[in-house]
Amino acid sequence: MQKQIVRNLVKEHLLKKMREGKLKIGKTINLAAVARELQVSVTPIREALSQLQQAQIIKAVPNRGFVIAQLNREEAKDLYELVANLEEMALENSVFDENAIQGLKRQQQVFESTTNPLSRINADLEFHRLLTKNYPNVLTRNILHDLRTRIFFYEKALMSDESYYTKADNQHEAIISAIEENNVPTAALLLKMNWMLILNYIQKRLLTA
Repeated sequence: MQKQIVRNLVKEHLLKKMREGKLKIGKTINLAAVARELQVSVTPIREALSQLQQAQIIKAVPNRGFVIAQLNREEAKDLYELVANLEEMALENSVFDENAIQGLKRQQQVFESTTNPLSRINADLEFHRLLTKNYPNVLTRNILHDLRTRIFFYEKALMSDESYYTKADNQHEAIISAIEENNVPTAALLLKMNWMLILNYIQKRLLTA
């Protein structure tokens, strides 16, 4: 149990560094440096990295170790469609009380007010987390948590069009309004449309990148 706790702490530490932009695409993750930073052995770090590899966030490269994988159109399509479908299912099977709705509204204000690109991406992903946090299936929530970290790398590298965020603002507001009206099916449809809008933009950028 103790080994599992340490492994999970290491994994969350690495995910946090990714979301903060401190671990970059194509860069090898230095196991010794992580071990010194966290004051743990290399074993739980390798275990955490293996989990992240299974989640397709990183990959193992011979003679290099664990590396954050490069972006590609095929993975983007699979990734965004999977997250869209999982979040749609989670939302359709969630219950939103007044506290949950107010939490969405507060996070939407954070998303709208931030001007830093990194903060804006994380604010958007946190909005999506709040949309699905009431889904009782813990396994699905954990999978989404990992998948959103991989999505972070796509959006950090490719989301430069300010006009996109205006569209996202409008879609977020529409999702919240549908939830307030107890129209969860419409909210779920809007949520899936939101992800498909992002996927379309990302795929176009990958063609010209």
